[in-house]
Amino acid sequence: MTTSLADHLRALPDESLAALLQLRPDLVVPVPADVSALALRAQSRVSVARALDGLDQFTLQILDAARLTRGPEGATSTDQILAMATAGPQPPAPTAVRAAVDRLRARFLLYGPEHDLCVAGGIDEVSPYPAGLGRPAAELDPRAAALCADPARLRRTLLSAPPSARAVLDRLAAGPPVGTVAPGALEAPTTGAEDVLPPDLVNGGAPTGSPIRWLVEHRLLVRMSGGRNGTVELPREVGLVLRRDAGPLGPLRTSPLVVSGPPREVKSVDSAGAGQTMEVVRHTEAMLEALTAEPAPVLRSGGVGVRDLRRLARGLGLDEPTTALLFEVAYAAGLTGEMELTGAATTRYGGDQQILPTGGYEVWRAVSLAQRWEQLARAWMSMPRQAGLIGQRDDRDRPISVLSAEAERAGAPAARRAVLAVLADLPPGTAPTTDEVLELLDWRAPRRARGRETAHREVLAEAATLGVTGLNALTSYGRLLLAELTEADERGDDPLGLRSDAESGDASTTVRALDGLLPAPVDHVLVQADLTVVVPGPPDPALAAELDVVAEHESAGGASVHRVTTASIRRALDAGYTADDLHALFRRRSRTPVPQGLTYLVDDAARKHGGLRVGSAGAYVRSDDETLLSEVQADRRLEPLAFRRLAPTVLVTPYQVNRMLTALRDAGYAPVPEDASGATVLARPKTRRAPARTAIGRAVDPLATPKLPMPRLLGVVEQIRRGEAAARAARRAPAVVRGAPAAGGPAPVSGHGDALAVLQQAVRDKALVWVGYVDAHGATASRLVRPVSIGAGYLRAEDDRTEMLHTFALHRITAAVLEE
Repeated sequence: MTTSLADHLRALPDESLAALLQLRPDLVVPVPADVSALALRAQSRVSVARALDGLDQFTLQILDAARLTRGPEGATSTDQILAMATAGPQPPAPTAVRAAVDRLRARFLLYGPEHDLCVAGGIDEVSPYPAGLGRPAAELDPRAAALCADPARLRRTLLSAPPSARAVLDRLAAGPPVGTVAPGALEAPTTGAEDVLPPDLVNGGAPTGSPIRWLVEHRLLVRMSGGRNGTVELPREVGLVLRRDAGPLGPLRTSPLVVSGPPREVKSVDSAGAGQTMEVVRHTEAMLEALTAEPAPVLRSGGVGVRDLRRLARGLGLDEPTTALLFEVAYAAGLTGEMELTGAATTRYGGDQQILPTGGYEVWRAVSLAQRWEQLARAWMSMPRQAGLIGQRDDRDRPISVLSAEAERAGAPAARRAVLAVLADLPPGTAPTTDEVLELLDWRAPRRARGRETAHREVLAEAATLGVTGLNALTSYGRLLLAELTEADERGDDPLGLRSDAESGDASTTVRALDGLLPAPVDHVLVQADLTVVVPGPPDPALAAELDVVAEHESAGGASVHRVTTASIRRALDAGYTADDLHALFRRRSRTPVPQGLTYLVDDAARKHGGLRVGSAGAYVRSDDETLLSEVQADRRLEPLAFRRLAPTVLVTPYQVNRMLTALRDAGYAPVPEDASGATVLARPKTRRAPARTAIGRAVDPLATPKLPMPRLLGVVEQIRRGEAAARAARRAPAVVRGAPAAGGPAPVSGHGDALAVLQQAVRDKALVWVGYVDAHGATASRLVRPVSIGAGYLRAEDDRTEMLHTFALHRITAAVLEE
C-alpha cells in the first residue's frame, strides 16, 4: 500500500532529513512547523520547480520514465523505469539509470521502496507532458482511444498520412505534443472535395486539403477547443509509435558532449588573458579620467545618454558595446557614482546629477594592476545587470541606456556563474566553441538554460573582453576567481560576505596568480633625444602619477610612450614643480642620459614661467619687466581684454582672472596667478569626486536560498521534530480545550473560577493539566503543562516535552482539564 510523503519523512533519521534539506534548501525558508508542513512544501509547485531546475537532462528523462510507467495507483518501480530507459536503440548503462533514480530519491522527487516508487506531487503541474508526450488517448477522446486500442489499425492510419500531415506528426512527436491551430485550418476542405482544391505539388500533385484537418478527422490529433482558433494535442500512444526508432524517451545521453576542438597550451591561454587584463585596466582608467575632465550627465529617465557614451567610445578608441560594458563594471565596482549639482545648475539634458569617479578611484589607482583587475572582475561577476541589452529597445521602443533600470536583470550573476562553471569543469586549456558551451549548459540544467541562449553568448563575449578567458578557454586565474566566489557563497559562517582576504592584508590567490603572469611594474623610463619618454612596462603608481603631470601620453601597450612638451612642462610648473625638481625627476627616473634638449626645454619654460603675475581687480597683471608689460598692452591679440595701465608695472582688465590667463597663454605668454598677498597660486586642478560607493560584493540571486551547514540543518530538523511532537500533542488535547465541544472523556472545566481551582489543585499535586488559552494573536491554543506556581495574575508552568517554562496570563486562560 502506498504511503504518503509525510509518513516517509517521519520515518527518516535526522541525518537523512538534514541531507534532504541540504539538497533542497528552499524547504527551510521559513522553517516548517512540522513534518506535515514540510511534506506539503516539498510537493508545492515552486519548490518542485526549483528542484527540477538543478537536475541534468538525463536525470529529468529518468524522471519522465517514472511518470510514464506509473500504474493505476500512481506507483512504479525501478525495474519498470530501467525497462523503459533501455528500450531505445542506444540504451544507457543500468548503473547510470539507477544512479539517476538515486538522485531523484535523495531529493524526494521519487519516494518509497524500489518496488513501489511514487512521484512527488506538483511535478505533473510543473511539467504536464512527460518526455514531451501527450496525455493518454482515453483522457482526450473516446474515438481516438478506440483507434489507439487497435495497434494494427493505428499503424495503417499513420502509413496513409500525406507527407505534409506526417511532417506535423513528427514535429509534435518530438515535443511538446500540443500545437495551435491556424485560423480556418480545420474548416478547409478535405480529401473528396478535389473540385475546389488546387493540386498539392508538395505532396505529389493530388489535392489533400489541410493536413491538420486530415489528422483530426482520422483521430491522430485531438482538438482541444472549439471555434476557428484552438489547440490540438497528439495522444501519447501515437507519439510512442512515432518514436519507435528513437525510443520512448528520445535520445538518452548519460554524460555531456565531448569538446571536439584541440586543447590549447595553458601558458598561451594565460598569456592571452593577461594581456587583455592590462588593456581592460588601461581603458577603464582612461575612461574614468575622461569622466573626471567632463562628467557624464544623468538623464531624467535615468542612465547616461547615447551622446556621452559615443564621446567616451571615441576617446578610448573602442566600440560602444565595449565602452558600455566598462562603464557598467566600473560603476558596479564603486569607481563611479552620482554627484548632485549645486544650486540651480542643470545639465543640457535637464538632469540634476552627474556621473564621475568616486574617492575609491584614487585608492584603486594606487594598488597593483592585478588587484585593480580583480576588483573589476569581481564586480562583473556579481553585478545584477546585463550590459548586452544597452543599445537595444525596451518594451516602449525606447533605447536602453547605460546605468538605466531597463538593463537590470536579477539572474545575470547566476548566468555568468553557470557559463564559467561549464568552462571550469573542462580540463585546463580546453577551448570549446560558443555552440558547444550552449550544448553543455543545456545538458547540465536544461530548464535553466532554456530561452537564455542570448544571455549566455553575451557572457562568453564579455569574459573574453575582460580577460577572464583567453583563446576561448578559461584562464588559470579566472578559474581561481570563480572558485573563490563559489566558496564564499557556500561558506556557511559568513552569510553576509563580510570576510575577505583583504582583511588580513594578504593578496588573494587570484591576484598572486595574475601577478605572476603580468610584467613587473617598472619605476624607470627611457628618455630619448626627440623628447619621448618610453616606459618599458606597466608603470608603478608613483611613476604613473608623475608622468601624468610632466608628459603627454601618446601610445599604450606593453611599453607606453609619452612626450615632454612645453605645455606639459608648464603644467608641471603650475602644479608646484620647480626647474630643479624637474631636472632631478628626469635624472632619477631615466635609465638613459637626459637629452640636452630636454634640459634646455625645462630651463626655458621655467625662465618664462611666472614672468607675469595675475590677480583680480576684475583682474590685474603685474611684472617687474616694464618692457614685457608694454608688449602685452600693445599686443593686438589681447585687445578684447581692454588692458589699462595703472602703474609702470601693473595692468588691469575688467574680465575675470581665468579668462585673462587663458588669453595670455593662447598668445604665447607664461603668466602665473597669485593671491592677495602676492604668493603664487599653484594651478594643480582640484579634482571633483562623487560620493564614495561600495562595490558589489556578492551576487544576489532572487531565486537562490541560503545554503546552511550540516550542524545548523540538524538544528532545523530538531525544531521540526519538536513541532511535530507539539502537533501530535495538540491533537490529543480535549475538545473543550481546543475550542470544540467535548465528545466524551473527562469532564472539562470551562468556567474561569473553576479553571483556576483545577490549576491550583494541579500545582499542589504537581499533576499534568491541559490548558486552553487565547494567544497574543487572538487564536485559540492548547498546551499540556505541569503548573509550578500561580500568582500576580500569571500561571507559571513547565512543558515536560520541551522542558521549558511558560508563563500564561490568567485572564487569557479559557479552560483547564486534568490529564488522565
